[in-house]
Amino acid sequence: MENNFSEKERKALLKIARNSIEFYLKYRKIPQIQTSGSEKLKEKRAVFVTLKKDEELRGCIGHLEPQYPLGEAVARMAVAAAVGDNRFLPITLEELSKIKIEISILSPLKKISHPSQIKLGEHGVIIKRGFQGGTFLPEVAKEFNYNLEEFLNVLCLRKAGLPADAWCDPETEIYIFTTIKIKE
Repeated sequence: MENNFSEKERKALLKIARNSIEFYLKYRKIPQIQTSGSEKLKEKRAVFVTLKKDEELRGCIGHLEPQYPLGEAVARMAVAAAVGDNRFLPITLEELSKIKIEISILSPLKKISHPSQIKLGEHGVIIKRGFQGGTFLPEVAKEFNYNLEEFLNVLCLRKAGLPADAWCDPETEIYIFTTIKIKE
């Protein structure tokens, strides 16, 4: 996926994310997003928003299929990551200044036929079997120094709630995607 977002568009998306979190923490609603001037911010895109405090994960939520125009998707996922990630207590207005925001804009999903098609560190991966599934963004492999087997085992076991070796089962679907990263 081409990384063709201008510096102005990147800054606008980060501003949307931060302002949306702040607005929600003050008024308990997601603000209306104005994306005039950039057609890219109006395109429906799948996104994840990751929040970190002192380099530690503080929230991460997104969606895998395009549901909203990019500006609105960033606003919604930023707020969800701030107050809706059940692994963490909601972010407070007082700590918002210490939070760093990262936006991952996803490429369309591609179903693969064999795990050898996964490029660690470049591809995000989705594992699905029945009603269970889990996702890792591309950077997870690098952050934890996983090899392919470790990456897939952890994804199945910890994220999808499946047996660690479920990725070997022909009934398990595997999808890959790439991301464009926008960071503060």
